[in-house]
Amino acid sequence: MKLLLSLVLWINFAGTPDLASIRKMYSDVAKSEANAKEFTAKLSGVSNNDEKILVAYKAASIVLESKFESIIGSKISRFKEGAKLLEATLKSDPDNIEIRMIRLSIQEDVPGITGYKKNIKEDKKFITAHYAEQNGALKDYLKDFVLQSKSFSEKEKQFVK
Repeated sequence: MKLLLSLVLWINFAGTPDLASIRKMYSDVAKSEANAKEFTAKLSGVSNNDEKILVAYKAASIVLESKFESIIGSKISRFKEGAKLLEATLKSDPDNIEIRMIRLSIQEDVPGITGYKKNIKEDKKFITAHYAEQNGALKDYLKDFVLQSKSFSEKEKQFVK
């Protein structure tokens, strides 16, 4: 039984995860510790040399998992690790709208005490300006994000409707 469970987990988490499944998981990742851990495990095989969008999701997984750390030092350390990786990824691909959406989703939910809220306006402006240029699947994904986002007012959300 343990062998079967191990095999199923290995198949599920082995190799580079596909972007569609990562996007699907991301919308629910902050809802529970189990979701955060599953998301982190799914991205554990992603290295800094992989596709930048997957690296950005891995960075987000580290930040989100830090939310559930019980030791304050570990919480801060993991948060900084994830935020630093996310910023480095965005710096290497500043025109990637999905990476900006990831950063915005993180920044709108972290406590102000973290000091990691200074790019909200910049990312909103970028998403608004470049939304129409995106392909269908990404456009739908961004639309779902914008419509539930706390950062966009009802009036600002009109560009995706």
